[in-house]
Amino acid sequence: MAKPVLVTSAAGGRQGKTGRHVSEMLLARGVPVRALVHKIDERSEALRARGAEIFEGDFLDVRSVKRAVQGASSVYFAYPVQDGLLDATAAMAIAAREAGITRLVNLVMLQSSVDAPTPRMRQNYLSEQVFEWAGIGAVHVRATVFYENLGSQVRLSLPAQGAVRLPWGKETTVLPLVAAEDVARVAVGLLTSPSLTAGTAYPVIGTVISLQEIIATFGRVLARNVRYEETTDDEWRRDAIARNYNQHAVDHLSALWKALRAASLDPERARFAVTDTIEKLGGAKPKTFEQFVREGQSELMAKTG
Repeated sequence: MAKPVLVTSAAGGRQGKTGRHVSEMLLARGVPVRALVHKIDERSEALRARGAEIFEGDFLDVRSVKRAVQGASSVYFAYPVQDGLLDATAAMAIAAREAGITRLVNLVMLQSSVDAPTPRMRQNYLSEQVFEWAGIGAVHVRATVFYENLGSQVRLSLPAQGAVRLPWGKETTVLPLVAAEDVARVAVGLLTSPSLTAGTAYPVIGTVISLQEIIATFGRVLARNVRYEETTDDEWRRDAIARNYNQHAVDHLSALWKALRAASLDPERARFAVTDTIEKLGGAKPKTFEQFVREGQSELMAKTG
């Protein structure tokens, strides 16, 4: 019997849910999946019904991670935007090395360097180095902002107020975005590829779109008047904390908004471009932003508490 691919964050989090997408795509190809989940619930049971082996475990407990990795063929590593990334990385690196893993696909953010603009991006860089030192055949999927992340932000104000209220500067601000499904397709392509070069990074951008185009797309698809209201960083932070965003996510996103505003003020820094990674490795053209909005109209317009 073929060894399973260990997929972390497999049940799916609050936004992109790449672990869930990866699990479902692998299962659809007939690839056995061991889904690492934090708890057994209806999401994990739905994966079990599709044929996944469910492993309830703790990202931050090296003993738990070792048990999860034992007997796996490869690993998809995606840690949520919260504290603990480097601890989870170290635990997985140790477990994967001991288990003889020779392929690990690591999901990080588009910019990964010692001087990247957000604390999470700088941690991503350190995470990449740890995986490479471990000698476990790590490759890195460097994905930009998910459509789903944007959607979760928009839902905070659009349904009730008809406005997108964010600290993104003027409507000329340019955003590099991607669908979580497209990121998952790239990851699956790497997990099932006949061969990979360890240490390779794969940038993933599905579209480059201005804030003005985003607002126009919402208005066109939802058939309503949608406007943009620029808020301050402090207003956004207060609102995010009030809505129970963890401090790690707040710090990361606050810095990200500033970086995107700054990039749009400097044409040399705003030269984002759609990458061919999705089509080459994922086997499909990137999902457009309008496709995303049309597919998720009801969810986007659901009022939040």
